Amino acid sequence: MSAIVISALLGVVMMLSGLILKKSTQVQWIAVLGAVLLLAASIFDHQLVVSKGTQSYYGMLELNSYTAWFNVLISFCVMMYILIFRKSIATVGRSDAEYFALIFFVMCGVYLLSTYSNLLILFIGIEVLSIPQYIMAGSDKESLKSNEASLKYFLLGSFSTGILLMGITLLYGATGSFDILSSKFADQFVQVSSLSSLSFIGIILLIVSFGFKASSAPFHLWTPDVYDGTPTAFTPFMATIAKVSIFLAFIRLFHFSFGNVSEAWQFTIAIMIILTLLLGNVTAVYQQSVKRMMAYSSIAQAGFMLFAIFSFNATSWQGIMLYSVTYTLASIGVFAVIIKMKDYTYEGFNGLAKKEPVLALTATICLLSLAGIPLTGGFFAKYFVLSATVEQGKMIWLVVFAVLMAAISAYYYFRVIMSMYFKQGDAEVSIETTSLEKALLIINAAIIILLGILPGLIIL
Repeated sequence: MSAIVISALLGVVMMLSGLILKKSTQVQWIAVLGAVLLLAASIFDHQLVVSKGTQSYYGMLELNSYTAWFNVLISFCVMMYILIFRKSIATVGRSDAEYFALIFFVMCGVYLLSTYSNLLILFIGIEVLSIPQYIMAGSDKESLKSNEASLKYFLLGSFSTGILLMGITLLYGATGSFDILSSKFADQFVQVSSLSSLSFIGIILLIVSFGFKASSAPFHLWTPDVYDGTPTAFTPFMATIAKVSIFLAFIRLFHFSFGNVSEAWQFTIAIMIILTLLLGNVTAVYQQSVKRMMAYSSIAQAGFMLFAIFSFNATSWQGIMLYSVTYTLASIGVFAVIIKMKDYTYEGFNGLAKKEPVLALTATICLLSLAGIPLTGGFFAKYFVLSATVEQGKMIWLVVFAVLMAAISAYYYFRVIMSMYFKQGDAEVSIETTSLEKALLIINAAIIILLGILPGLIIL
């Protein structure tokens, strides 16, 4: 797994570059080159799978066609994120090289979560993913909100890790194995009637832990305060790239190991879907800050991604792939505009289209994608995850409920668009947008539209 090794090495290189290089610009471009190298490593791993088939590493990691392709897609998203936010990341504090190092360490955790075949690697991957994010949340040491976000994230993250470990322990007690692909593990999950109490409780504890990590209701209460308090340069990374990797880990475990006993956990996932969509969308309607609205929006988007867990078929894998890319790129595009604004409230966006037409246009395309409007990637992303449930034929009413919630989400997304284009005002941009940044935002928006026309570019 070259991507895992290179991401870890890049984290070390970025730490050392902060000691050697004095200019922040040089550090930023080394981070960009690192992201390109990470993408190249992911492509190499993918080509290895294409040519030689599924790769297994000592029963700890397994790289198949889906996970290899996911790594390529998520590496591309990270490259876009670093290109767009590199200057903003560098201005968060005085340790810009260390911040880029944290990003690469998180990516090491992402690759571990996408390829694990052993519950011990699952635990290590989640910790490698989570710990740097605690530091990112509190990176603005002069902000009380940032310090509060870091402390809250750390405490609840530690609590959910304890639940995860308890669930893994119970599953090991029931199966005698940590290897989720072994026959010893699979024999315990052949049918619901043979499911032991230890196994059932272990599965429920894993769902609770994943619910915390993925900010799914009713375990989502930390999310708005943490995302709102975290420096805006890091919020899109935490809300997208880190989050979608949790969902891939979730779907990998439940589809590979617990598919035969779906009756034991599908109802619990259905309850989480209902609560996540309802609380995320309804609460987002009442927010006055666009940044905080996006935090609740990320909760609502998690509700749609849960459909990929609920439905264990090929369409759900396709859906989570497309959803990961479109949701990540759309959120990056919106936050790239938010970070430029002096006022994060809806009123602060009034008249932005006249002052910064490129920012307004790209933000509009990204918001339309998040709302699931046709001709954007977000439409097909929602279509595929909901189609997976229809194909499975269970609880079709959940799909109807999700469509209604999507209609509610359109209200608060269009509220931002209305402010930019149809409200009188003088939106103040606190950070000047360079020509390169505008070009990157246009490319980002163009990819979202392209995926809305040709989703087959991503779907295997």
